Amino acid sequence: MYLALLIIPVPAANLDAYQAWARNSVAIFKRYGCIDVLDGWEDAVPRGTRTDLFRAVDARPAEKIVMSCQLWPDRATLEAAEARMHADHALDIDGEPPFDASRLIMGCFRPLG
Repeated sequence: MYLALLIIPVPAANLDAYQAWARNSVAIFKRYGCIDVLDGWEDAVPRGTRTDLFRAVDARPAEKIVMSCQLWPDRATLEAAEARMHADHALDIDGEPPFDASRLIMGCFRPLG
């Protein structure tokens, strides 16, 4: 298994738009080999005194933190899927995403154990 984690600042007013965007994205990722995607809307995200998720994505006062975790079979599958999705223009959608994509952060992880 392989995990791709995104932390995204989403305007609170865009919850419905984000959910629609996420449903569309999940369908695309699954067509390209993603096993599952779990999205979470901020519920209890503490503000730290030195670092926190809000600072990490330069969140604005009216934004909520969204966590999106994609589960892939392995790193090779994710990398091949990303190449194919770009070549196929599968991620080229009309309009802008319901958040500032320039401030999201992403990291990929292999499970421990």
